[in-house]
Amino acid sequence: MESRVSHILGEIRRLEEELEEAIRTHEVEFLYRIDGTKVRFEKTVRKAHQQLKVGLFRWLRESRFRNVISAPFIYSLILPFLVLDLFISAYQAICFPLYRMPKVDRRKYIVVDRHKLSYLNVIEKLNCIYCGYANGLFAYAREIGARTEEYWCPVKHAGKILDPHRRYARFADFGDPEAYREQIAAARR
Repeated sequence: MESRVSHILGEIRRLEEELEEAIRTHEVEFLYRIDGTKVRFEKTVRKAHQQLKVGLFRWLRESRFRNVISAPFIYSLILPFLVLDLFISAYQAICFPLYRMPKVDRRKYIVVDRHKLSYLNVIEKLNCIYCGYANGLFAYAREIGARTEEYWCPVKHAGKILDPHRRYARFADFGDPEAYREQIAAARR
């Protein structure tokens, strides 16, 4: 069973590398390159993007009413998100060194860059900032939770779960006490 799981995990890693290569191909296709943390489009592409930008008033006029009235509810969540960010970051800063676990690099999860696309208007840019932050925050918190679970409770659930984190496949099977003890010992080394 373990060799099959290892094989599947290896295949997942290979597919992730293939996905990264496909993304790099898009850089060439859409005429941009990444310099450090900056995305640089060719001049002709930047000009074309500017021409495709939908003005703010036209965008508002063409927006669905239900989308406009839902915006305050969506944006009201920013305060709880900021509190989550503060607490999850403090938790990891305090507890992970105690557990001798590597910290999760927040910058790898919370990526806010789509607002720099010149074909977006100010509201679309704000939406992109918000979504990049919120979804990145959830991924960051999930990784912190996954590392914590791996340290304290590396046991699979009895039933199937919808979307397990990447570390879950290495957990001990439900009802296998020997594998559980081995997982706990490995996680704490």
